[in-house]
Amino acid sequence: MQSSSTPDEQRIEHAARGFLRGIGRLSQSLFRIGDFGLSRSHTTVLDALEGRSRRVTELAGLTGLAQPRVTVVLKELEERGLVECAPCPLDRRAKETHITPAGHALLEQGRQRMAVALLEGLSATVDDPERAVALARDSVTTLLHAIEPEVS
Repeated sequence: MQSSSTPDEQRIEHAARGFLRGIGRLSQSLFRIGDFGLSRSHTTVLDALEGRSRRVTELAGLTGLAQPRVTVVLKELEERGLVECAPCPLDRRAKETHITPAGHALLEQGRQRMAVALLEGLSATVDDPERAVALARDSVTTLLHAIEPEVS
């Protein structure tokens, strides 16, 4: 059976496979190096709260986790003092959750460990580690905007 895709589509598909494998491994390595002391689900929810308070439904959409899982994760993060939940001012039936200073500190410490590891690894192989990371960030942003233009 012949493929109905064009040569351009075939080249992109081939490149995307390697990219997806690589970005997955990079994500796993960075998470391990970050040593947050939390599961990925917990860290992902905490990260999603960093910008502003959010409701469970919004967190589920941002993180890709099911709403019941987000509810469990928020309860556990609240028990650890990393988030606080309060009634939503616009809809008292709903709850909004925000990150605490301890949650911010935990994320920042993990990110610092990640940055140190990247700097050490890149310093051995590239002349300008900051530029290498900036180019990677810009490339990921370009790809993300190509498939999700509304993402800022």
